[in-house]
Amino acid sequence: MEKLLYNRAMKRKRRPFMIETKELMPGVRLHSFRDTRFKHGALSIQFVRPMAKEEAALNALLPAVLLRGTRDYPDLRAITLRLDDLYGASVSALVRRIGDYQTTGLYTTFIEDKFAMAGDEILKPMLEFLGQMIFCPLITDGAFPVDYVESEKKNLVSTIESEINDKRVYASGKLLKNMCQGDSFGLPRLGETEDVERITAQALYSHYEKILRESPVELFYVGSADADVVGNLLKQELQKLCRQVQPLQPQTAFSGQEGSHETEKMDIAQAKLCMGFVTPITNRDPDFPAMQVLNTVFGGGMTSKLFENVRERMSLCYSIYSGYYGVKGIMTVSAGIDEAKEEQTRAEILAQLEACRAGDISEEELTAAKEALLASLATIHDSPSAIESYYATAALSGIAFQPDAYAAGVAAVTVADVAAAAQKVRYHSSFFLKGGSQ
Repeated sequence: MEKLLYNRAMKRKRRPFMIETKELMPGVRLHSFRDTRFKHGALSIQFVRPMAKEEAALNALLPAVLLRGTRDYPDLRAITLRLDDLYGASVSALVRRIGDYQTTGLYTTFIEDKFAMAGDEILKPMLEFLGQMIFCPLITDGAFPVDYVESEKKNLVSTIESEINDKRVYASGKLLKNMCQGDSFGLPRLGETEDVERITAQALYSHYEKILRESPVELFYVGSADADVVGNLLKQELQKLCRQVQPLQPQTAFSGQEGSHETEKMDIAQAKLCMGFVTPITNRDPDFPAMQVLNTVFGGGMTSKLFENVRERMSLCYSIYSGYYGVKGIMTVSAGIDEAKEEQTRAEILAQLEACRAGDISEEELTAAKEALLASLATIHDSPSAIESYYATAALSGIAFQPDAYAAGVAAVTVADVAAAAQKVRYHSSFFLKGGSQ
């Protein structure tokens, strides 16, 4: 059964996929994934920062401002025309939270040279254009243009507020914030609105200079070009860096304080119950595949215990699912419920986790969970963006498994493995958002 599951999930793969990593200069790594299947190539550049409240908003704002104008292409119209010249290439902001790190940078996609008109090059001028966006931004009076900064601040605040207005996202964020007091993982990826509003054009430019000087750089390329060719082209752009790199501390498991159980009132029709659990198992642990299977059996889909029992059999909630942040060893449950059913729902969620601890898992539940995970893994190589997202995140999170090894590990997980993983999970915190006024 183990081999059958693995082969079924991996049947779309035609050849082994390899990633090549090399250091282009101190503190700058290029990860190259050579693949000739796609019409478009992709490249991301990420400056890696420790996740910190004092700079989270700055890091989130910076790439949006860089996209507004450069020395040679000073406005959006000029940038758009240049991208049109490059066969409709695209450049977008890239801001990620990966465990203890926050990354800020740009992501670009472009047509492969072999699909351009005879004699036209795309890769080389595209990387030159990307280099200009990073290293030659439009500067006025020793700072970014004030109107560009103020405009992008409004856009960022709007994005943050839209997440707050999504009560499911809001409640999940509050749970993590409460769980992770003393751990940077509780900080919002884009920072706080008040921090955004305090940013000035000069402060952002000073932070930009600090990022270029101090931050490790992660480059990820997906396309048909040879890694050495891409590396040499990038080196020409990276010579502009003047470096005093500050090394990053390794990723850490959950290190929050004691748990908390908080209730908040808001004018809402449907209450949100979020519960947080911690485990010593991270994505750097050999038991990571078993923990992923546990999360899927517990609440990761429509065949999970939470969905089948808490929602379908007992009708305690409108929606329910669990999630696992492998980089930190945190598992969460989120449910939309009638607030009168809070205690009963909470108790039944814990009862379903206890069933997992006891090994009360059918072969059908185990197989469905493994098939879902393997199907997801099989899509990693389906597009340049999926490839970049998986490997770029894995490189910084410290994940111990390449996709093939990870898939084999998932296929080999037994009920006993899932039960053992569940026995290491500890209930830590909860956040309940219900109707009414504070």
